[in-house]
Amino acid sequence: MLMTIFGQLVQQIMPLFVTQRSLYEVRERPSKAYSWRAFMMCNILVEIPWSAFCAVLLYFTWYYPIGLYHNAEPTDAVTERGGLMFLYILSFLLFSCTFAHMAVAAVDTAEAGGNIANLAFMLCLVFCGVLVGPDAFPGFWIFMYRVSPFTYLIDGMLSTAVADTSVTCATNEYLHFNPSQAGQTCAQYMAAYINATGGYVLNPDATEDCSYCQISETNTFLAAVNAHPQHKWRNWGIIWAYIVFNIFGAVFFYWLGRVPKNRGDAKKETASPTGSREGSILSPIPTNQTIPQEKNIESAPPVETVPTTTESPPVTRDLDSEKVAEKDADVR
Repeated sequence: MLMTIFGQLVQQIMPLFVTQRSLYEVRERPSKAYSWRAFMMCNILVEIPWSAFCAVLLYFTWYYPIGLYHNAEPTDAVTERGGLMFLYILSFLLFSCTFAHMAVAAVDTAEAGGNIANLAFMLCLVFCGVLVGPDAFPGFWIFMYRVSPFTYLIDGMLSTAVADTSVTCATNEYLHFNPSQAGQTCAQYMAAYINATGGYVLNPDATEDCSYCQISETNTFLAAVNAHPQHKWRNWGIIWAYIVFNIFGAVFFYWLGRVPKNRGDAKKETASPTGSREGSILSPIPTNQTIPQEKNIESAPPVETVPTTTESPPVTRDLDSEKVAEKDADVR
């Protein structure tokens, strides 16, 4: 049941990542504020504190209330197995968030990334060996049992939780029968069967109404579901290998699907208007449209301007006309 929160975790992470990616691609990337590698790694690393905080809450509200720590008391490994269970819960949350980033890194929408993550989750859960054992798989599908991360996660968590302790059946779980020979005890009647398959008799000295439990040790149950207690630390290390793979996968898929590239040249980011629009999610320029290159215009030396003055033409005076005009004025 703990694995069922995987879908809810990835659906909460993906929409936030898509929003941050859209802002980066239209703002920080064209201005070259920081590289796409820094963007991806920051989005992944910021989930670690939240995963640790959720792991603490999940551990104390799930492991101890159920009482799984009692199973470690017979071997005096309460501290070791309790700490290992916390590490498994933390690694499961880290695997979920890194897998979510890998699934959505190159796709356009959170919905598409969620569909990819849910499909992969169902495949991992079906082929982990709990619902169907590896012996029942067709020959072709056995590889899914080996590559599924939940194979090692559930194996380790089951082994840490219930290994190396005895089993006590409930009242309705006992099988009741009478020995076939008169005077034979229940222990004598079931001795050969118990040696072959395990289990125990509740009333071994009785001669009738025998009560038989099919499992006497938790390791018998673990063997039935293909869990191996001796590999619990190894399985935890394998989960961390999947986490590292998810991180590299997220960075690779973002580079493959979202980073602007130039044909024939090294794949790198550019701050030019052309490269920024080609890598942007908003209205890319069609490939058949050409963009004129900017021309370098050399500045010409300053030209001195000389102010011009408008001179009025000289006025010529007619003295004879003025004298005649004066005489006329006197006569009048």
